[in-house]
Amino acid sequence: MQVEVPAVPRALAAGLTRFLRVFAPRHPAQVIVLGFAAAVAVGTGLLLLPVAKADGGGASLLEALFTATSAVCVTGLITVDTPVFWSGFGQVVILVLIQIGGFGVMSFGTLLGVLTARRLGLKSRISAAAETKSSGFGDVRRVLVGVLLISVAVEAALALILTVRFRAGYGYGLGEAVWHGIFHSISSFNNAGFALYSDNLMGFVGDPWICLPIAAAVIIGGLGFPVLFELGRQYRRPILWSMNTKLVLVGSGLLLAGGTVFLTAVEWANPATLGGLHPAERILAGFFQSVITRTAGYNSIDIAQMNPVSWLGMDIMMFIGGGPAGTAGGLKITTFAVLFFILSTELQGGTAVNIFGKRLSRAVHRQAITVVLLAIALVTGSTMFLMLITDFGQERILFEVISAFATVGLSTGITAGMPPAGQLVLIMLMFVGRLGPVTLGAALALRERPLLYEYPKERPLIG
Repeated sequence: MQVEVPAVPRALAAGLTRFLRVFAPRHPAQVIVLGFAAAVAVGTGLLLLPVAKADGGGASLLEALFTATSAVCVTGLITVDTPVFWSGFGQVVILVLIQIGGFGVMSFGTLLGVLTARRLGLKSRISAAAETKSSGFGDVRRVLVGVLLISVAVEAALALILTVRFRAGYGYGLGEAVWHGIFHSISSFNNAGFALYSDNLMGFVGDPWICLPIAAAVIIGGLGFPVLFELGRQYRRPILWSMNTKLVLVGSGLLLAGGTVFLTAVEWANPATLGGLHPAERILAGFFQSVITRTAGYNSIDIAQMNPVSWLGMDIMMFIGGGPAGTAGGLKITTFAVLFFILSTELQGGTAVNIFGKRLSRAVHRQAITVVLLAIALVTGSTMFLMLITDFGQERILFEVISAFATVGLSTGITAGMPPAGQLVLIMLMFVGRLGPVTLGAALALRERPLLYEYPKERPLIG
């Protein structure tokens, strides 16, 4: 017996099918954007629950949305005091969002599929490969398992060190020491900057057993997983390292050393930051802040009391960020290194950009210039808008904007005082900054349009 389907449901089904075909993600970047948006939405919903707030009253939509976005985008900017405002349940939600956001939403989902179903579909392979910058679809499973192992190993080691220190050095109970150790280890390796202290890590400014392990985890997470994989395979043969690994390692070393010298020198005599510390503690604090500024967002000194020159230098370091395909933010060291070598080649009158004995692809030239120009436009426009709707000074607003866009999380103390429109701008900056301007732009494009012809060449006057 054949059952006839009514015409109306058939029409609705056909319409829904056409709708999905039109609006379904066609590009891996679209899938990644939707995945992060879904994670933010779920996190917001969980933080809206009354049980997530310490007093049980429930957070506002903007408070929950801002915190969820900051956690998923591993930024660390906050509008409410994390240890006071959120309950234990709320803090666990934040921690889970940090772990998922740092690992990568699509990578996390794909890994769960691998571990449970033992198989990986083509669509999942493509999305995970785009998010992890894998060299091909075939090695996605190996890359994801490698990312998981590195994350667990670093976070477990740091959690153990911090737990022992909190227990032995500060008299925490065992449960409290373990919780603080786990929370700060995950927040550190994922470069999130969330802390369970109202003054962040200022209470540990002179403690090397807290600051140095956290700085080490931040550096490891900020190098990027491709660099960590290559170092694990070829750590004894630097000559075989790829251009990406060499650029990240050399750039990271120069930025860490330069940032340490700059911040320590500028803030050395500032009584509100380094001036009141012993010389060894000043050097430790200067190094720690140099490490953290490029992506993590912790602070062991009062950022609001720093010299404006220090803010400007930190703006540059935040904007550059860390290595690609990792937990770091910013526009990435490789992007700025490519621009540096392009500039050097042009000044020397060269025709090809050569880096470490290899010629740079011309497509990379365009990608680097596109990323930087889009980022500058977004940061400039957001800064101007916030200057129009707030009374804060330009230096503080620019610092906050770059901190949000580079997913750093450092603040001069004005984020909580922003009007709702200003906080929504920061939410947008964190989201775009985590995904990358080019990724978001590609995700918004409905289809790729290959160019089937070329126009005649002509050169305008430059300069």
